[in-house]
Formats: sequence, C-alpha cells, structure tokens
Amino acid sequence: METFEILWNSALKKLETTVSSISFSTFISRLHPVDIDGSKLILVADSKLFANHVAEHSDLIDKIKEALVGLNAGLTGFDLCVEENGVYTRVTGTEEERGFRSMPIDPKFTFESFVVGDSNRELYAAAKAVAKLPGDTYNPLFIYGGSGLGKTHIMHAIANYILATTPKTNVLYSTCENFTNEVVDNIMTRSSPRNKADFRKKYRNVDVLIVDDVQFLAGKKQTQEEFFNTFNELHAQGKQIILSADCPPQNIETLSDRLITRFSCGLTVQVSPPDLETKIAILEKKAAYKNSVLSREVSTYLAENSGSDDVRTLEGLLHKVLFASILQEKPITLELARNALAETAGPAQEALTTSNIIKAVCEYYHVSEKDLVGKKKNREIAEPRQVCVYLMTELMSIPLVNIGQAVGGRDHTTVIHARDKVSKLVAENGRFATEVNDLKNMILKK
Repeated sequence: METFEILWNSALKKLETTVSSISFSTFISRLHPVDIDGSKLILVADSKLFANHVAEHSDLIDKIKEALVGLNAGLTGFDLCVEENGVYTRVTGTEEERGFRSMPIDPKFTFESFVVGDSNRELYAAAKAVAKLPGDTYNPLFIYGGSGLGKTHIMHAIANYILATTPKTNVLYSTCENFTNEVVDNIMTRSSPRNKADFRKKYRNVDVLIVDDVQFLAGKKQTQEEFFNTFNELHAQGKQIILSADCPPQNIETLSDRLITRFSCGLTVQVSPPDLETKIAILEKKAAYKNSVLSREVSTYLAENSGSDDVRTLEGLLHKVLFASILQEKPITLELARNALAETAGPAQEALTTSNIIKAVCEYYHVSEKDLVGKKKNREIAEPRQVCVYLMTELMSIPLVNIGQAVGGRDHTTVIHARDKVSKLVAENGRFATEVNDLKNMILKK
C-alpha cells in the first residue's frame, strides 16, 4: 500500500468520528488519494460536478484538512482534483483558494533547520524580527544573494513561524514566475470583471506577502505595474512584504525606478556563500534530518570538495553518499564518500546533456518525451518526470532554472520539490532506489 493510501485511511478513521454519517457516506467516502504533492495530499473525485459539491461545503473541507494535519505526517492540507483524459485538474473553491495560498509553504523549512553562520547571521536576525512582528519592523524585507544560499528556506521559515504562532494570519507565498503567469492569465480574461477581482483579492487581501525571485520582473512592464499597485496597497495597510532576488533592487535590469525605491525603503539584506565551517554544519544537520550520521572526517571531505558555494550542491553530494550507503548496505565512511563522488566525475559527466537524461528516462519508463515535458500530471508521467529532475541534479552541475526549462519550463520550486521527493523515495524504498540506480548507470555508460 502506498504512503498516500495509508495516510488517507488513517484520516478516514478520524473523519468517521467528526462528521455526520450522511456526510461521510455521501461525500468523503467517494474521494480517493492518488499522490502526495509537497505537503498536500492529492484527492480525486469521480466527476467535476461531485467535486464542486464537496468544495462548496466549507465545513467538510476544514474537517478533512484538520484530519490530515492531525496525522502529524507533515501534511498541511489537500488538493481536490478530477481526472480527465489522464490529467488531474484542481477544483476551485478548496481550502487552498479560500486561504489565498496558490503555492505551498514547505513545513521542513523552519528557523530550527536553518544553519546559521557568519555568511547569513544578519539575514537570520532580520528574518526572526520580521516573523515575530510582521509589518512592524522591516517592511519590506528584501533578501538577495546567489542561487542555493538559503533565501527560499528563510522565507518559508518566516511563514511557518507566523502560521505556528498566529494561525489565522493570511500568509501568501508565490514565486515571481507564478505571479507573472497569473497576470498574463488575468490579461487574457480581462473581459471578465470577476476574474480581475479574484486576482486582486488573492494578492491584496493578505497579511503577509512573500515573493521569491523578483529579478524576473525585469522587462515585464504590465507585471511591474500590477506588482507596484499590489505593493502600494499592502504597504499602506501595514502588511508585511518579503521579497528575494539574486541581486539588489538597483541591479535588476529594466526595473522601474519607482519599484526600486519601494523595494529599498525597508531593509535590504545580502546572504553570502557559506564558509567551510558552515558547510560542515549544514551537511551534518541535513544528514541528521535524514536519520543518518556523518563523521566530521566525511563532512569535512564533502565540504572541501564541493567545488561550489551553493548549498544545493552540498545537498547533492550528501544525497550521492547516502544513496551509495543504502545501495551498498555499508556505513558511511571516508572511502565510501570518495567512491560515491568519483562515480560522477570525469569525461562521461562532461558530455552529459539534459536531452540524454530525458531520452534514457523515457525509454526506461516507456513514456514519450512529449508527455514527459508536457502538462500531464498523472502518476505514469509525473514520476518519470520527477526522476528525470532528480538525475539531472545528481549528474549535472547546472542551475535549477536550466533543469526546469529542460523539463517543460517548470519553475525552480517545482524542481526542488521533484528532487526532494525522489531523494526521499530513494532513501526509503529499496526497489525504487534500484530503479534509479539502474537508470543512473545506464546514463553514465552511454
């Protein structure tokens, strides 16, 4: 039985005692789980009409969410979908839309799991201050630095702290790419006043707005206009705004002067690459999170040989070592770590391309390349796509944004989720780990 089935069965036992027998038999018993996406359980209804009936019952939506959260398994809610021609489509009116959260907040990203060093001490202090008194300290809080240095982690940590201490706070997390896509959708449906009102309601009726990667506002005139108006309205109401980018506001190309002024009127904090000691601490903490132990000898070796200041690169090295330990059924030693890192070094890696990996994965799982990079979300396509992402992060030293583009133009948040999901499955499921290792060897031999 799959993990999502076990969790739903446990939730059903709770729901039988918290909702009426009529509601349970009429609505809840007709839903079935198909997957877990981040911190959300994916539930499918047998028709769109029925799904809409469920979505209209806010009390049932809240009860289901309460039951899932009460399992203490890292779930924060659920998405209600219908399946049409092998594609799962989310139904509007669920708790996600009513709570104005278009993108999930990762429960793993907390202040406790954030490793503090000299490179990010100022950021950590500013983030804690904002989390404790949103809207009253640094507003906006603008965070900038290179990819993979913990910007997204600290933003999610702020959100998780606020929601834990004041659960009724309306916190919205989004990427700039997601915001831009919704602006485009809004323009395309401009003839509908309701669509425009829903868009503005979503982004302006919040207590805390968190937007990642605002450097992607560059060159987007209409998106900048909408963002400017959203910023002004929230700031005037004393609502907290938290932004991140890979450079300070004044260095974002073609960003309007008025947005540069708005972004700079609070506190701007840079996060720098970690030093050796911080890298070692990050590796050991992440290993402990995965219920593994790294000796100081191994963590120092990995930190010294990371070849990058990117924290995600460190995670990739750690995944390789943990993966090797599981497959070989051996403890993590310096020798094992050296051998694991040597596997992906050399000419084979240099010649590797994203196309090679996509082709190999499609052949292995008997899916078409068109479907893998397309929009289908059924499990037969989604799992190979996630494996594809994982292998690209494991075998290639390229930015996450490039990986997202290779698999159909997906954003970095989706890439991170796919990578982490497969990494977790590899660590927990021996059969799946063997599949991934076979694919890995097949790709490297080619």
